Order: sequence, then C-alpha cells, then structure tokens
Amino acid sequence: MEQSAARERATDRPSPPFGDPARVPEQGRSAGDAGRPGGTAYVRATEDTRDVRYTRGPAPAPGARGEHTHDRPAVPAPREVRRHSVRGQILDALRTALVGGELVPGEVYSAPALAERFGVSATPVREAMQRLAVEGAVEVVPNRGFRVTERTPRELAELAEVRALIEVPVMLRLARTVPAARWAELRPLAEATAAAAARGDRAHYAETDRAFHRAVLSLAGNTQLLTVADDLHRRSQWPLISAPALRHGDLVADAAEHTALLDALIAQDLTVVQSLVREHFAGADG
Repeated sequence: MEQSAARERATDRPSPPFGDPARVPEQGRSAGDAGRPGGTAYVRATEDTRDVRYTRGPAPAPGARGEHTHDRPAVPAPREVRRHSVRGQILDALRTALVGGELVPGEVYSAPALAERFGVSATPVREAMQRLAVEGAVEVVPNRGFRVTERTPRELAELAEVRALIEVPVMLRLARTVPAARWAELRPLAEATAAAAARGDRAHYAETDRAFHRAVLSLAGNTQLLTVADDLHRRSQWPLISAPALRHGDLVADAAEHTALLDALIAQDLTVVQSLVREHFAGADG
C-alpha cells in the first residue's frame, strides 16, 4: 500500500519545465571531464518547477528528482532576455547618435561595422536598425546595410503641423481642468531641459524634452495619445540633411519655453498656452 501511494504521488507531481535533468558541460571543460569530481554542471528541476538550480557532480539518480537544492545559485536569465536587453541599449545609443548628428543623413552603415563600434554582435544591432527602419529613421539597403533617411524642411513642417493638431487641443483642455499644484510638480523636468541646453548637450536635451512633454500629456490619461505623440516627437528630433548646427542661444531659448508653458498652464492663460506650444514645435526640438 505504501509503495502504491508513493507511486501515485510521483505521478501527480508536475513534470520539470525542461524535461529530464540533463548534463550541461561546465564552461571551460571538455565532455571528457564529465566523470571527474565536480567536472560537470547539470540542471536539476525541483518539486517546485519554478525552482531550477545549477548543481555540481554526477547526474542525479532517477529516484532523486524533486530533491531541493536551496544552497545552490539560481540559473541565470534566458539568453533571449539578455539579447533583447542588449538590443534596447543599442537602440537607445543609435537614437542618441541620430539626434547628435553622429549618424549622417544619406550615409550607409552596416550592422557588422556598428557592432564592432559598440563591442557587441551584429544581431542586436541589426534588430535595432530594423526598428529604426519601421520608425522611418533609416532605410534598408540590400546587401549593404542601412541608410540614414534624408529629411527635408517640408517634412519637419508637416510633423510640427500634425503635433499641433494633436497636442494643442489636449493642452488647452488640461489647462482648464488640471490644478496648479500638478503643474508645479513638473518644474524639475523643465529645469532638466534648461540644464541640458545650458551645457549645449543636444542629445540629452532631446531626451529631457520628450520626458517633459510625456509628463504633460500623461495628465490626459490616454495611453494611445502618449504613444502617438512620443513617436511624432522623436521623429521631429532627427537632423535634417545639410542642416546647420543649432546655435547654443537657440537651444537655451527653446528650453525656456517649458517654464513659460508651465506658468501659462498654471494661470490658465489659454491664448499663451496655444501660442507657446505651436512655437515650441517649430523650434529647436524640431
């Protein structure tokens, strides 16, 4: 009876997530080391299938499944997660390079060359560039790489017009309904843009400028609005072909508009709010 009950309990036990425990050769050792003490690292799936541990020594006997190994370090995150994390970092770096003018409009860049520059494999770079192609920042050149899109003043004006059509009505509505105390909470973000402008750091200014606008629009409580507005904002920050370098004074004046906008929103001065937003879209942030 006791043996029958034990078999039933073993049958009811959930299967390990990765099948039977398998030997995984320890890095730096050959398969021939498997028979030596401590020569092999294998994965053991415990009774709680979420508790997967690395253990040293020979593979466990079939009846040893379910044994807890709480004194062993946890298995690292899956490789796919690490790759996506690298891709995200590369994507951020490429966007910064676009805004800063390091990636020149009209030039073609290969994924392997950029990968060497960042010290990573070509795969996350290629994935990041594909994302930028979807956003319109680059275009695929078969068998060569990716060409940075050549944008024109007309495209910039069109982006400013679309942003105004979306954001001006929202900000006017928020000016009528949001308490002054909520607007005051956004002053540190406005100050961050001013600090970046004072240093002449265009890439950081672009980042803090988007953060300020996201914070303002988030008060509308519309996630889709935030997604669309942020995409348009990012596109407007990419450099124009043969664009002259932005003067430091222009960047500082553009950053000062954030503080002026907050003052107008607190005062519920709708005329000034509308004027400032439209001017800001056509200013240094694009």
